[in-house]
Amino acid sequence: MALHLVIDGYNLLALLDRASGRIPLHSDMARESLIQELAAYRHRKAHPVTVVFDGWQQGFVTERREHRSGLEVIYSRRGEKADQVIQRLASEFGSDCAVVSSDREVAHYARAQGALAIEAGEFSEKLRGGPMTRRVAFKELDTGDESEPVRTSDKRGNPRKLPKAQRRRNRQLRQF
Repeated sequence: MALHLVIDGYNLLALLDRASGRIPLHSDMARESLIQELAAYRHRKAHPVTVVFDGWQQGFVTERREHRSGLEVIYSRRGEKADQVIQRLASEFGSDCAVVSSDREVAHYARAQGALAIEAGEFSEKLRGGPMTRRVAFKELDTGDESEPVRTSDKRGNPRKLPKAQRRRNRQLRQF
């Protein structure tokens, strides 16, 4: 079963160089361009996608939902932030969704609901189809201290293997 993808629209727009001066971040043209990119992604991967945009300062009185290009587009109502809508959707879908947001509070809430939390930067690389840069932590090789650390007998496991939680997250991210 494909995971439902819930995306913080303006958060992702800020990372996709839409705000680089050419197109204003909150313009209709920037939103439409993002929706078209996400529609192409949905066509490639077949994940149901919901994009949530802020409307809390100058939005409509009620929450507005549209279905365009195979995506569900939600504009939060005036006085409600997109983060609140995303949290509501994460609790509704639970472990059957993935939340794309760089907001720590939203990501923490999504994880608590059992959803997969993906940073907008990670997802933007997947969206553009480019290879995801792999982050590998290396030990400091030349510290100037030549003494070997003493290993006690209670250490077990392969020190070069990622922790189980990280391996599980990497498996989940491969779906995208």
